[in-house]
Amino acid sequence: MKQIINILISMMAFLIAVLIAGATGIDLVLRVVILAFIIQWIAFLPAYIFQTEKFYDLTGSLTYLSVIWYSLISSSDNFANLNGANIAIVLLITLWATRLGSFLFMRIHKDGEDKRFRTIKPSATQFFMTWTLQGLWVSLCSMCALTAISSDSGVVMNALFYLGLGLFLYGFITEVIADKQKTAFRSIPENRDKFITSGLWAKSRHPNFFGEIVLWSGIAVMSFSSLNGLQYLTLISPLFTYLLLVYVSGVRMLEDRADKKWGHNEDYIKYKSETPVLLINYMK
Repeated sequence: MKQIINILISMMAFLIAVLIAGATGIDLVLRVVILAFIIQWIAFLPAYIFQTEKFYDLTGSLTYLSVIWYSLISSSDNFANLNGANIAIVLLITLWATRLGSFLFMRIHKDGEDKRFRTIKPSATQFFMTWTLQGLWVSLCSMCALTAISSDSGVVMNALFYLGLGLFLYGFITEVIADKQKTAFRSIPENRDKFITSGLWAKSRHPNFFGEIVLWSGIAVMSFSSLNGLQYLTLISPLFTYLLLVYVSGVRMLEDRADKKWGHNEDYIKYKSETPVLLINYMK
């Protein structure tokens, strides 16, 4: 029964992405979304055979780079007709994907494994579903940018574009700082069984996820002026990022793990009661 459910979820994820891509009315967007899933499915085969998740996050980042650059090249006739705003949004996503992909890749090789995959890898259908969901993640998060890049006007450089740029930079810098602070904290042997309460982590329990949501909101704002009709469906990007990070793979899992480990610790109970889950309280 579980195997059937995993396959159905995989089919539904692919169908959702394809339907939204099709609703844009732009053939290029549909092609790159399908490409995103094909890359995941190809990568799944050796990952399952060798029972490894070490290249999962890296593949996700490489998929972002593949679809965003393919869209730019195709929409500009192989760079013959470039739009400055298109280049800007592609470079921003490239910066984010390269930084996050390399960070997660180095982290998993240092740790040796991603504990989330311990019970997932042995099941072919569940592991396949996980790779397919990564295709959905790439598709839905980048689709507003892909649509804007592939539209007749391309990304429009106006006030909304600069507002989105500001949001992206704020979110990106926040995520980078939060990741660096936690990495530095974890590198100290004495902190192995402790929870971080310094830096941005004193003001939010998950400041890295907050930065991630804000930066994708910035991409959506930058893309907004190029969209019309059903293309506005692609603005689901920041909402999807929020739901994914808070209720699926991020906050929920980490909070449950922390509660089991430190739920009896009075300092942790106080930290949890006084510190926002996501929003950064700069007044704290």
